[in-house]
Amino acid sequence: MNGRPRNRIISDIALSLVFLTRLPLPHMDFSGRSLSSALWAAPVVGVVVALIGGIVFAVAAWLGLSLAPAAALALTATMLTTFCLHEDGLGDTVDGFGGGSTREKKLEIMRDSRIGTYGAAALGLSILLRWTALADLTSVSQVFCALIAAHAASRGLIPAFMLFLPSARAEGLAANAGSPSYETAIAGAALGALTLLLLGMPGALATGIILGLWFFAFRKLCLAQIGGQTGDTIGALQQGAEIIVLLAASAIFV
Repeated sequence: MNGRPRNRIISDIALSLVFLTRLPLPHMDFSGRSLSSALWAAPVVGVVVALIGGIVFAVAAWLGLSLAPAAALALTATMLTTFCLHEDGLGDTVDGFGGGSTREKKLEIMRDSRIGTYGAAALGLSILLRWTALADLTSVSQVFCALIAAHAASRGLIPAFMLFLPSARAEGLAANAGSPSYETAIAGAALGALTLLLLGMPGALATGIILGLWFFAFRKLCLAQIGGQTGDTIGALQQGAEIIVLLAASAIFV
C-alpha cells in the first residue's frame, strides 16, 4: 500500500472520530475529505468507544466491584467518550415524533434543546436496557465482545441510513455532511457486521437479521414522520441498534 491510500484511511478514521466522539485528537488537515465519504470508518470509532468502556469495566472488576456497578461505570465511560451525542439524538427524536402534530412541528421540537417527557422516558429506558444487559454478562471477555459488537455494528448502519433517506432539512449537520456513496455504505455495514461474529456465528446471523429489521422499520418511521433523516434520527438509529446487540449478547452469553 502506498502512502496516499494509507493517509486517506487514517484521515477518514480521524475525521469520523472528531465527528462521533469528543476524544482529544491532534489537529489534522482534512482538506479534500468529506464526512460523508469518511463514515465507512464509523464502526472503527465504535470499536474505540467500546474498548474504552471495556477497559473501565475490567479495571472496576479488578478492584473488586460487582457486575452491576462495573457495568454502570462502563456505560458511563462510553457516554462520556461521545458526550452523549447519540443519546441526545434519541431524546430529541422521540420528543419530536411523539409531541409534534405536523412535520414542521416535529422538526421544530427536535431542534429545541429542552427535553420533554417522551425524550426523558426514552433515555431512561435506553440506559436501563443497556446497563442491565451488560450487568448480565459474567466475564470481562464477554463484556468486551458485547461492547465491540454493539458499538461497531450500530455505527455501521449510519452511512446506509444517510444514503437511503433524504435529508429532512435543507440545512443542519446531516444535510451539510451530504450523502455517502454506495461503496461507503457497503463498507460501513460490512465492517459493523464483521464484529457481530464476536457473538458466534448463529448469534451473529440472528442479530444481523434483527438489525436489518430495525433499520428498515425505523427508516419507514422517519419517512412517515418527517420525510427523511436528521442528525437526531441518526442518533436514535444508533441507540436502538446498540440496545439490540447488547440484549442479544445477554441472551447468547448467559
